[in-house]
Amino acid sequence: MAYWLMKSEPDVYGIDDLKRDKVEPWDGIRNYQVRNMFRDQMKVGDLAFFYHSNCKPPAVVGIMTIASEAYPDHTQFDPKSRYYDAKSDKESPRWLLVDVKYKRKLKREITLQELKENKKLEDFRLNQKGNRLSVIPVKKSEWDLILSLE
Repeated sequence: MAYWLMKSEPDVYGIDDLKRDKVEPWDGIRNYQVRNMFRDQMKVGDLAFFYHSNCKPPAVVGIMTIASEAYPDHTQFDPKSRYYDAKSDKESPRWLLVDVKYKRKLKREITLQELKENKKLEDFRLNQKGNRLSVIPVKKSEWDLILSLE
């Protein structure tokens, strides 16, 4: 099993939305590195932290399960979508997504500031300068430590 952290802005789609919807496609990814993680590394049953980003305070707020293998992101073909990609074609889609399934909310939000202040998480990718990826792998030891902070 692998572990992940997946970022979303709560005013766009937050943990309460996923709780309501139960399962949702994680669409709109337009980064090749993340696309490759979806395609090559993510597996059904992996666990992911749901992270609220671009808000005050940014924080880990819940847990979800990867519920599907990667498949083409339909938004790349929709000219009305903000994620439309005119260079992508249905025969060889450029962008992929995975479905995620709600597991639970954390007992409390674990803020980015709290994660950055924890000496044991110095190497955690979320805490690294310049890390702008919306999906990052999480080591098992980091996963366990973050959950112990609940």
